[in-house]
Amino acid sequence: MSGWLDRAHALDERIYARVAGTSTPALDEPLRRLSHAANYSRLWLASAAGLALLGGERGRRAAVAGVAAVAVTSASVNLVGKLLTNRPRPDRDRHRVVEGRWVPMPTSTSFPSGHSASAFAFAEGVRQAWPAASVPLFGAAALVAYSRVHTGVHYPGDVAIGSGIGVVLGRVVGPLALRALPAAQKAART
Repeated sequence: MSGWLDRAHALDERIYARVAGTSTPALDEPLRRLSHAANYSRLWLASAAGLALLGGERGRRAAVAGVAAVAVTSASVNLVGKLLTNRPRPDRDRHRVVEGRWVPMPTSTSFPSGHSASAFAFAEGVRQAWPAASVPLFGAAALVAYSRVHTGVHYPGDVAIGSGIGVVLGRVVGPLALRALPAAQKAART
């Protein structure tokens, strides 16, 4: 098993180094800002507010499903997933990641990416209630996931697995939140 993990880590490092070594001055600042905007799921909470305010009943249902998916995913990844693994963060200096791309290096372990997990959980949760609204959200989630590699704080494998975890948990939690919603609405009316 460790041979497989060693090979996977070596591939991860090669892809990470390729991203680090690619000059992209026009993308550096926008991706750094996007990565920062996704901290603490702010981007997804703002998106949920927009859906709820502008999308009518369907938007409110999508917002509830998305936020519920983010809450469960964030707790699962950050309170369980990261504690079960001990993968160190990438060394931006060694890989010569352009300093203009940097965001503050998180103190948690690298695997899995919480930003990626939350991003894809939100998009998948929204998809459960309003598929058309999830299309741009999946695009934004993919950009956030890539931004974590671009800014040097995650390996590609961290964001790939984090994204997959987000989709799976969003697919499970979104429908559960939608089923619980009518009961909560009924209780609020009484």
